[in-house]
Amino acid sequence: MSDFQTARRVLGARLRELRTEAGLSGKELAALVDWQASKVSKLENGKQTASEADIHAWTQAVGRPDVAAELRGTLRALETAYRTWRRQLAGGHRSVQEGHLLQEEDATEILIFESGVIPGIFQTPEYARGVLTDVSNRVGSPRDVEAGVQARMRRQAILYQPGRHIHALVWEAALYVNRCETQAMAAQIERLSALVGSSTVTLGLIPFTARLPFSPKHGFWIMDQSVVVADTWNAELWLDSDEDVAYYAKVWTLISESAVYGHLAHRLLMRARASCDLASNYPHSGMMLQQ
Repeated sequence: MSDFQTARRVLGARLRELRTEAGLSGKELAALVDWQASKVSKLENGKQTASEADIHAWTQAVGRPDVAAELRGTLRALETAYRTWRRQLAGGHRSVQEGHLLQEEDATEILIFESGVIPGIFQTPEYARGVLTDVSNRVGSPRDVEAGVQARMRRQAILYQPGRHIHALVWEAALYVNRCETQAMAAQIERLSALVGSSTVTLGLIPFTARLPFSPKHGFWIMDQSVVVADTWNAELWLDSDEDVAYYAKVWTLISESAVYGHLAHRLLMRARASCDLASNYPHSGMMLQQ
């Protein structure tokens, strides 16, 4: 048995202990959290890896929210830094989105860089629906797209909470990568425009013409200078070593020096918005703009 499997069984045993201490059967706990009873069994027997959302639901159901931090620590210890999308999405989009929600709610500062997609916490429902549908098609995961969209929208509550700040850097290319219908893309750009000048969000755009110290690669998020979440084609990397966090923080700072803000960022957004109108009226011209 691998170290990973052993650690997963240890976590499962702890979950079972909490359930029995609460006087609940597996079926009763499943009913409380709206799961299939088989999921409770799989988690307790180390046949399935719990997500952070699973741990949150479990500890709430057994009346022990005080141990959630302990269990999340155990989960992070057993999880490898390399999490394939196929594995993460085996249970659908909703659980992944809820896991990110818990992570973001714990953070007071989030630094973001995206080179080809609008950050999830800024997405409109239509844009998010297009992205999650594409992911389901590509990965072959359950198509709980609507549940995933709703969970992604709930993540946006942090945009309006005082005491935290989101500083996002987005390459101008992301404004022209259509992940939804043209009109919905226009609405997405307008949504970004409304965030310019927000008290809890700083949005910087990196123009096509900006001098960059390196080529834009994968997107990444830095949570409270303690963990980096980076996306690749087939996996998500969670990096928490001091060396990795410091390196990504340096990369983020270098990128930020090429960004524009305020009215200059708004100008780029309006130019992208105008291209959507042109694409709607003259489809062939729109295609040329994208090339």
